[in-house]
Amino acid sequence: MANPSAAMLVIGDEILSGRTRDANMHYLAGQLTEAGIDLREVRVVSDDPAAIVSAVRALSDAHETVFTSGGIGPTHDDITADCMAEAFGDKIDVRPDARALLQAHYDKQGVELNEARLRMARIPDSAALIDNPVSVAPGFTIRNVHVMAGVPAVFQAMVATVLPTLTGGDPLISKTLRIERGEGDIAGPLGMLAKTYPDLSLGSYPYQKDGKYGANIVIRGTDGVRVDTAIAELALAFPA
Repeated sequence: MANPSAAMLVIGDEILSGRTRDANMHYLAGQLTEAGIDLREVRVVSDDPAAIVSAVRALSDAHETVFTSGGIGPTHDDITADCMAEAFGDKIDVRPDARALLQAHYDKQGVELNEARLRMARIPDSAALIDNPVSVAPGFTIRNVHVMAGVPAVFQAMVATVLPTLTGGDPLISKTLRIERGEGDIAGPLGMLAKTYPDLSLGSYPYQKDGKYGANIVIRGTDGVRVDTAIAELALAFPA
C-alpha cells in the first residue's frame, strides 16, 4: 500500500529574490521520510494573494497533507492567513484563543500587544491552532493544510507538533553506491536494474573529482531487503 503523499508551499518574495535561502523544505523532507509520508511536490510562490490561493487549492486537492511556510508574521506582507481563509471559503478575524496566547506572552515580557502584533492572532474560524513553543504566535491547520511560520526554528517546532497527529506509512530506506564511471557507462545497467525493481527509486548523481568522472547511485524504497539486493546486484556489475 502506497505511503500517504504530502506537498509543501513556500511563500515569500524573499525566497524568490534569492535574499533568503529556504531551509524548511530540506528539514520537512527528512522528517516526512522518517514518518513514512512521501513529499511529492514543492511550490514556491510570491506574496501575491491570487497565486497563494490558487496554489494551496491545487495542492490540497492533489495530496493528503500540505505544509506551508512563511507569511504569518506581523507585517503588511504577511498575508498567508487571509489567503487560506479565502481559499477555503472561511471567515477570518482576531481569534480570542490566539489573542489570549499573545496577550499572556507580551504581558510577561512587558511589551504592548499592539495592532501589528495582533495580526498574528488573525486565524480562520474553522482552523485549529498549532502550538508554537518558540515564539508563541500560533500556526494553524485548516482542512488538510498546516500553516506554519517561515523562521526555521519556529517551523521545526510546529512540524514536531503536527507530525504525531498524521498517519504515516513505511519509512523510506536509502542506500548509496559510489561508482567511478561516467554516467554513459552506468546508464545501461542502471536502466535494466530499474526495470527489475520497479518498486524502488533509483537516482544517479554525477560528480567530477581530480579529472575523473563518477556517480553516486542512490536506491530508495520501503523494503530494506529489496534495497540491499538491488545495491548488491549493481555492485557486481561495477566491481571496484
